[in-house]
Amino acid sequence: MAPEAVQAVEDAGAGLEPAVVAFGGGHGLAASLAALRQLTSALTAVVTVGDDGGSSGRLRAELGALPMGDLRMALAALAGPDGPPATWAELFQHRFAGSGSLAGHAVGNLVLTGLAEHTGSPVAALDLAAGLLGARGRVLPLSTAGIDIVADVLGLDPAVPGAVTEVRGQAAVATTAGRVAGVRLAPAEPAACAEAVAAAHAADWLVLGPGSLYTSMLPHLLVPGMRQAITTSRARTLMVLNLAAQPGETAGYTPQAHLDALRRHVPGLRLDVVIADPSAVPEPDPLARAAADLGARLHLAPVRVPGAPVHDPARLAEAFRAVFARSGAGARSGAGARSEAGAQSAAASPAVRTGPSGPPAPSVPRAPSAGVSRRPVTKYPSSGGAVRRTPFGEAKE
Repeated sequence: MAPEAVQAVEDAGAGLEPAVVAFGGGHGLAASLAALRQLTSALTAVVTVGDDGGSSGRLRAELGALPMGDLRMALAALAGPDGPPATWAELFQHRFAGSGSLAGHAVGNLVLTGLAEHTGSPVAALDLAAGLLGARGRVLPLSTAGIDIVADVLGLDPAVPGAVTEVRGQAAVATTAGRVAGVRLAPAEPAACAEAVAAAHAADWLVLGPGSLYTSMLPHLLVPGMRQAITTSRARTLMVLNLAAQPGETAGYTPQAHLDALRRHVPGLRLDVVIADPSAVPEPDPLARAAADLGARLHLAPVRVPGAPVHDPARLAEAFRAVFARSGAGARSGAGARSEAGAQSAAASPAVRTGPSGPPAPSVPRAPSAGVSRRPVTKYPSSGGAVRRTPFGEAKE
């Protein structure tokens, strides 16, 4: 563990800072980390390892490597702001130009892959890189082996709109033209990173999101070891909602539909707080009730960059600070604390007009839609030199 991370754990144990574990991937997790690093150095990022597009996908295909793109972005978000650490962070984010074999690769992806091969451990590689970048906290993978995301998607065949097609791979799921009805992992029960599980058990706060519901957040809750750690940890659990629905993954979802999807996929999941931006919540009362169904209270706060569907780290830090101060930095006292929070949230608003909560889970057996073939068995297709982008124009890793 990097010296800064050791000191952070010691400080947290002395009651000086809350120990926080943030889960996710990509730009959403980076925004969360940029906010949380302003509040504590006892900070651990646990990052999804399902990416199979862009530079990460090419390295998975060519070397069988762990996808490092989201891990690299988390390190950069926690990097020291000045001097050599900042320079190293900028270098890690730099992508090669041109049209050759290195075109599109991020320098940090190559460095982390090389370090993992050299040390024989992606965790050791990430700790070494964290020291180089002066990271305020620690970055860990969800699993030390890559995983695949497999989705059941509706509507890919116009002739049979109710048919369910299996779509495999994060890149394909994130950009599907259909409607995601549910996701699972391949292998079905991947092993969780032991250090990440330990961090979750020792935390005061667990933070989910913001990020892509099916490809960045749910994978953490579908890995058995991490799901157990999250649901049994003495920590309070907080979720930050996205600012907009994502075409394909969550097209047509209301804010409360995101919470409904979590409850469908992870029965028994309990939250303590849900943070949402008022501009993204046209009807707060249905969302407050959906939060209460998970045992949580709704905290509305302006957390977006004005005029853009992007979280502002400074505003998000203020929202985290307010939630931590209201709840106390320490761990929850048990199920009673959750029940009280849920009751307060449910009682906070009267019943109002509600809209549809989101797409229902499919009731038909899984099968390829007529005329649509399954994805090939190859798990990690190369993306070539192109940089894959989300519907909001963000480069994938």
